Amino acid sequence: MGVHDGHRKRLKARFQEEGLEHFDEINALELLLFYCIPRQDTNIIAHALLEQFGTFAAVLEASPSELKKVKGVGDSIAGFLPLVMQTSRYYQVCRMKHAEILPTVDKCGSYLVPYFIGRQNETVYLLCLDAKCKVLCCKEAGEGSVNSAAVPIRRIVQMALAANATSVVLAHNHPSGLALPSADDVQTTHALAAALKAVEISLADHIVIADDDYVSMVQSGLYHP
Repeated sequence: MGVHDGHRKRLKARFQEEGLEHFDEINALELLLFYCIPRQDTNIIAHALLEQFGTFAAVLEASPSELKKVKGVGDSIAGFLPLVMQTSRYYQVCRMKHAEILPTVDKCGSYLVPYFIGRQNETVYLLCLDAKCKVLCCKEAGEGSVNSAAVPIRRIVQMALAANATSVVLAHNHPSGLALPSADDVQTTHALAAALKAVEISLADHIVIADDDYVSMVQSGLYHP
């Protein structure tokens, strides 16, 4: 058994016994890389990735093209690491889908946060609810700020009508890390509320999300349904 094989065996055994909680970021990344690099020392590449991106989380959030700029990273790694990140988001979203009744802002916020895990671009989602606050659907309305041409108000209204929604909650993220609504966010919220009201659909709230934090415009007094 080679040096690398012995290291792999020990690290895998440690994971099976302890889980990832006590791993440092290098070892956790090494362990992931085992599954796309069969017989090579992954320590050097793990160090290079962390040096380039700074943290384990940032490595998983990097795009394939960004990952490939790191020496030793080919198609296998560049395809696998984003899959890990998106699998995590998919898992969290699947868990929250069982919370079908969302009668409060806090429940809506908790439901929506997983949709934005690891997203580096500003993305807009529309949560559609029936008269009993049961989830009808939650769909991406586009990428870009809520007042950009990429996310037109008309499209959001059409999505709400197609879902036969009684009310909707708009949500978007601030990749900068601050969940503070901008003046443009507030202005667009009122314009969207008026457009939805014209077709007898209520905009219940607009939630701005950053990482695990979120701010409700209703709770902040920036919007009154």
